[in-house]
Amino acid sequence: MSRHRKSGSTSRRAFIAATAASLVVAAPWARAQQGFPGRTVTLLVPFPPGGGADTLSRILAPSLGRTWHQSVVVDNRPGASGKIGASAVARGTADGHMLLMASTGAIDESNSATLAPVALVSASPYIAVVHPSLGIKSVRDLIARAKSQPGKLSFGSSGEGSASQLTVELFKQMAGVDMLHVPYKGTGQAVTDLLAGTIQLMFAPGQAVLPHVASGKLVAIAVTSAQRARAAPALPTIAESGVPGYAASGWFGLFAPASTPGPVVNRISDDVNALMQTPEIIDAMLKVGAEPALGKPAQFAHFVQEELAKWSRLEAQLAARQNPR
Repeated sequence: MSRHRKSGSTSRRAFIAATAASLVVAAPWARAQQGFPGRTVTLLVPFPPGGGADTLSRILAPSLGRTWHQSVVVDNRPGASGKIGASAVARGTADGHMLLMASTGAIDESNSATLAPVALVSASPYIAVVHPSLGIKSVRDLIARAKSQPGKLSFGSSGEGSASQLTVELFKQMAGVDMLHVPYKGTGQAVTDLLAGTIQLMFAPGQAVLPHVASGKLVAIAVTSAQRARAAPALPTIAESGVPGYAASGWFGLFAPASTPGPVVNRISDDVNALMQTPEIIDAMLKVGAEPALGKPAQFAHFVQEELAKWSRLEAQLAARQNPR
């Protein structure tokens, strides 16, 4: 996935300006808040069913519906590593009735200014999983196998530039190994091929793979975060398993069109953050391997910009290696 790095600082300034503009409270927008929600609210997931964004949206939708006394529906519109769905929301009516459940990959410097951050929903480690036929039981086993067979092991991702690709690319770089990337149109499709043994490993959201670990169809060897995960405390981190300093997490959050009135953005953010602190949502998320998170619009905007900068640097390094001068 190409990221427009040359215009990075401009995009970041535009993104922050759009966020600030969406938070300006004025009388006409106060009236707009009073009209939200006035009809069905759509949570648009820019990936196929079965992935992390889809799972979290389906956990949140019923509770949001009860909070708002309106139907909240989940609409999957996959394609272009999440860009098609993100574009649909950016072009939509800016009144809060269409929201994007996005993650790394769907948001980059080419489109971040067209969307207003609303609420961080989850910031979770990915789970490093392998097919049982490999006989790999640990990160050290994986590194040894990859070094003995350079370029032979294949890993799947939810698409070019997705967190499920970039977390493995960072691992490859820090562990000094070479593995083949196989991009899919979503996490669900990649997991299907992993279960079939078509690919050998993935770094994937817990909600997409932990059920298969529990059934013995996949083997979990580590988590990608700096600390062990609440959802899988028995799994070691990659850092403690032979790759010191490694740390990466996948995140999911809600976005609205950039021109959505500030009071509407704040109303949605407040309601989502309140739900994220309820035992019902916390338990449901942890059960599927997702770590609940909290984040108001300004905090979430800052978080997203830090993530964009981090992964853009890695992509620049990858591009330089692939296209040496």
